[in-house]
Amino acid sequence: MEALCRFPRIVSFDEHRFLLRVSGDEDRTTQSLRRRPLSRAICNCVDDVTVDLSELTWCDSSLMLDLAMLARRLRKAGRKLVVHGAQPPVQRLIEIVGLDRLPGVLVAAPTP
Repeated sequence: MEALCRFPRIVSFDEHRFLLRVSGDEDRTTQSLRRRPLSRAICNCVDDVTVDLSELTWCDSSLMLDLAMLARRLRKAGRKLVVHGAQPPVQRLIEIVGLDRLPGVLVAAPTP
């Protein structure tokens, strides 16, 4: 199914490492492409989920909302969402929308 997709996969989920990787540009127009990896993160994890944003160059608040919803579902199951690797503009958006202040969300400090 994914091989037939005309768009590059910019959100993926590794079920063995509980790692959600987001890369490229993410906005409302790519939101439908991230549904499957987000669902897999909710359904298949027995541990905290790590979100790697190190390859994310730009995003809008729709990604932050999806991550907040994922964090809420994980928190209800007793797990956390751990976010790391955000570039400065993405880190700023995380702070503006308050993702870093949600219960069950740990945002690693950006590296200088």
